[in-house]
Amino acid sequence: MSGIIDFHSHILPCVDDGSASLEESLALLRTEAEQGIEHVIATPHFYAKYDTPKRFLQRRAEAETCLRDAMAENSGLPRVTVGAEVYFFSGMSDSDELLELTIGNDQCIMLEMPHSPWTANMYKELENIYVKQGLMPVIAHVDRYIRPFQTHGIPERLQDLPVLVQANASFFLDRFTRGMALRLLREDKIQLLGSDCHNMVSRVPNLGQALQVIKSRVSSEIIDRILSYQESALPNQITIVH
Repeated sequence: MSGIIDFHSHILPCVDDGSASLEESLALLRTEAEQGIEHVIATPHFYAKYDTPKRFLQRRAEAETCLRDAMAENSGLPRVTVGAEVYFFSGMSDSDELLELTIGNDQCIMLEMPHSPWTANMYKELENIYVKQGLMPVIAHVDRYIRPFQTHGIPERLQDLPVLVQANASFFLDRFTRGMALRLLREDKIQLLGSDCHNMVSRVPNLGQALQVIKSRVSSEIIDRILSYQESALPNQITIVH
């Protein structure tokens, strides 16, 4: 299972509701390493309603510098790439600000969708982000949107769009949702995995545990497919293959 990337985390210190200190950030990364995770994408929250890209990027850069300086003194930690988890807003496909919030210097942008039933306009906005801006939307923690609103059609609708879909490790670890999670993974309706870890108490790194479940329940071809999607979502390698 080496090579799996944690595509969703809040490990940067003191940027959002994730890691509250540099020490906690290092503890999160050590736990990721212990679980065999070699690469972590840091995706702090960005809310256009309350913040500007300039202010957000300044805070993120300060936190990243602090973390990287500490990482240089601690061996065996995963590689870290920074991005953002951008909360959906109407008209975002016409916003030049999106180009500043991609993962790395990439064409891939992680989106947190509204926690309410999705409208036809929202799906169209997702499509236009790719068509107008050339950015690949990554739908963050799709499992959160399926369950509370019984919107089981979301994975099918997303499969028809130029997007990549990320699911949280907890989707595979919860015995009540594990079956659905594995089915969506087998059906190629989930492409990327993440822990969405925030801290060392209530929202800990758990992708390694989920990978054990996945490896025991799906074929090696599906594992290879996950690795392929990961590679396509890294800088300058965006492809549509589903």
